[in-house]
Amino acid sequence: MLGTLLRAAAPTRGYAILCGAAATVTAALFAALVTGAGGPVTAQNTSNVALFAAALAAACGCLATAWVTARRPAAARVRWAWALTGLGALSWAAGQLCCIWYETVLRTDVPFPSVADAGYFWMMPLTAAGLLVLPVRRLSVAQQARSILDGLMIAASLLLITWNLILGPLAAQGADSTLALLVTLWYPAGDVVVLTIVLFILARLRSGGPRPMSLPLVGGGLAAFTVSDSGYAYLTLIDDYGSGAVLDLGWFIGFALILLASRKPDGRPEAEDADALVRPLGVMLPYIAVLGALATSTFEVLRHATHDPVVTMTRSVIILLIVGRQLLTLLENRSLTRDLEHRVEVRTAELRASQQRFQALVQHSSDVVTVVSLDGVVTYQSESIARVFGYDREQIAGRRLTEFLPDDARERLEEAFGAVAGAPYASRVVEIPMRHADGQHRLAEVTVTNLLGDRNVQGLVLNARDISERKELEDQLVHEAFHDGLTKLANRALFKDRVELALRRRGEADIAVLFLDLDGFKEVNDSLGHAAGDHLLVQVAGRLTAAVRPGDTVARFGGDEFAVLIDLTGTAGDAAGDADKLATRIIDGLDRQFDIDNTEIHVQASIGIAVTGPDATDADQLMRNADLAMYRAKAAGEGTFARYDPAMHSGLVDRLQLAADLRRALETGGELVLYYQPTIELRSGTVTGFEALLRWQHPVRGMISPADFIPLAESTGLIRPLGQWVLAEASRQCVEWSRHDPDRPLTMAVNVSGRQFDQTDLPAIVAGVLAVTGLSAERLCLEMTESVLMTDTEENLAVLLSLKEIGVKLAIDDFGTGYSSLAYLRRFPVDTLKIDRSFVERIGGATPDAALARTIVQLGQSLGMATVAEGIEQYAQFHALRRMGCDVGQGYYFSRPLPADEAGALLRDPAALAA
Repeated sequence: MLGTLLRAAAPTRGYAILCGAAATVTAALFAALVTGAGGPVTAQNTSNVALFAAALAAACGCLATAWVTARRPAAARVRWAWALTGLGALSWAAGQLCCIWYETVLRTDVPFPSVADAGYFWMMPLTAAGLLVLPVRRLSVAQQARSILDGLMIAASLLLITWNLILGPLAAQGADSTLALLVTLWYPAGDVVVLTIVLFILARLRSGGPRPMSLPLVGGGLAAFTVSDSGYAYLTLIDDYGSGAVLDLGWFIGFALILLASRKPDGRPEAEDADALVRPLGVMLPYIAVLGALATSTFEVLRHATHDPVVTMTRSVIILLIVGRQLLTLLENRSLTRDLEHRVEVRTAELRASQQRFQALVQHSSDVVTVVSLDGVVTYQSESIARVFGYDREQIAGRRLTEFLPDDARERLEEAFGAVAGAPYASRVVEIPMRHADGQHRLAEVTVTNLLGDRNVQGLVLNARDISERKELEDQLVHEAFHDGLTKLANRALFKDRVELALRRRGEADIAVLFLDLDGFKEVNDSLGHAAGDHLLVQVAGRLTAAVRPGDTVARFGGDEFAVLIDLTGTAGDAAGDADKLATRIIDGLDRQFDIDNTEIHVQASIGIAVTGPDATDADQLMRNADLAMYRAKAAGEGTFARYDPAMHSGLVDRLQLAADLRRALETGGELVLYYQPTIELRSGTVTGFEALLRWQHPVRGMISPADFIPLAESTGLIRPLGQWVLAEASRQCVEWSRHDPDRPLTMAVNVSGRQFDQTDLPAIVAGVLAVTGLSAERLCLEMTESVLMTDTEENLAVLLSLKEIGVKLAIDDFGTGYSSLAYLRRFPVDTLKIDRSFVERIGGATPDAALARTIVQLGQSLGMATVAEGIEQYAQFHALRRMGCDVGQGYYFSRPLPADEAGALLRDPAALAA
């Protein structure tokens, strides 16, 4: 506690040093004045200089604090308080300087009154003004009136005390002149006024922050001034005062305390006080002063047995002030009583409204609120039970709640009671069936809360709600989440869950998974519409369900994909054999016609079978194996099934690796190269152009045939960037060759995949390549297969027309092997027909193939199209085609596909051709 007090008195080390220095100087001055060391003159000079220095130091400290405070615009009143207090100390120092002039310089007594008294005089008015401008709390009108009355009571009481003890005797003794008497009386009277202001301001200072001025120190200093001023006044009247007396120590102490107050750091913020005047000091201070005045005046009356008019008048004023303050307090109490009554009425109305609102909420809530004792007897029942469960509250109240519950619900509810009974405010949620008044059972969610310790409840509170509809909806959502919406079969998620469950409990038994994909389903959708397709899927689901055993699971994964799980857990059997038998039954069941919208439809299924084994230990592997087997069955033909072979997986892995290598090769560009096979005009034997053929030089596998990686590129989508690269490289090479022989109009033929025609921006890509490479559009020939003409006719026709608008030539590759009709040839803007090598290789006599080749040449001539024969390897073929009138040929007879540099050399030396 002592440490706390010391920290409050000296919050910083520097301030503690200042306090120590002030105490040391005060003690030294006290010793010098008491002992009178050096004689009266030395004591007089020492006192005069010390008082001047103390006043000047206090003035400098106050003015310095005012200067620092000036940097904070919000503290203007505090700045003025310090400035006026400093000016008061400076005025006193000026008076003391005059005193030093008389006594030390002129070595004469100071006349009374003198110029020095003028300096002393102004200290108290300036200090009082400084205290009055200090910021105080904002008060109401009544509080302001009460504080004024308190201040007047304090002032009158202190004046009465001072009159009895000092001023009265001084006035009675008289003086040499009226001015001297007034000046003499002014010093203690002024001190009383300033002390009154200190006490008044101390009571009213605003709280909740640092004090703007250390009033206890300032008040202590002014109290020291009062003692010295009173003594000075008395000794002056009896002409017994002289500088250098111990009495001077009071003034020194007063200025030292003011200096310490000015340099004291701001304290910590204090807690906000609702009303400063309701604190003990604020309430008792006026009455303490009155008691002091009463005591001194009574003592004086008893001692002199006379009534001083000033005392009588002052006591009357104090009595009037007390009466006024009591009347004001009475008025405030009445106002406070009315305010409290109003607040009580408002609060009561709020509580009543809150109670009514609570009752309304409970009565109309969707929850049923029930309070039961620990043994289950209902002590309160909300009216909402009639709306939710059909009972009147009177039917429930006072009875055991378990009477309305089935046996299993009764046990669960009693278990919940026991779980929460030992812990106040504990809760437990249970779902139990409850009997409705109509005899049906409803599923209820009940929250049991222990409020046995609450004196307003004293029971277990049950909040029950009917969740029957919600539970039905949840069950429906769960069913929809795990079943196909169209066929009502299990979906992929449920099927996988069933497979995982079968794998966990299979033991030594095997399980089998069948994957089915309908053959020809797309044609049904395209021809009859999606509604017919959905009808077909429903019928297929019915036949699949009829074909399997009761314990098997049938699922639809989406589209026309189905799956069947054969679970032999707990039974004797061969999973593989049973799967083969089931696949046969399914194929036979689907072989019967389907009647869809009075249309007979025949569809079949390709079925893949996978059985548990070393390479199928989890659900994902087993389903993947069945999927791979299904694709093998689809490749074998419609209406077949295939069992999984590990080679299928290795082939898939190899295919994936090859696809990754192709993507890398396309990104790096170092492994893909173009070979060029020349096209020869058969009549003249000159080179008219080249066909660009893509080759892949794999760093590990070596040269990979286009027949191996082009289908892979089409299935993975890499054919589009790959085809764009081929188109750009071939066009660039054709332009480079044309620079060496600009008079030869070389044509560059580039194969275009059907997947590339799916791009609506193919014409824009071709136009962009032509613009970048500078190749003329009429020198580029795009070759396509007949399948392009057969699929997506309208879309492909629009793409071909756009390409013709650019100016490129169009050719049908491998003509005669597909199903294109003359109608398509007349409709599509084709420039060239390329006779397939299968017809050319058997030309040499009167064979059907020779007749077909001659027919194609004649067809092209009749339609105004050029004909190109592929695969010419013998002179007889070359000779026969030239006699037929075929325009252009290519094949090993003329030249194999060549790298770009060798093809360029062939252009420079046409004699290298076989023809």
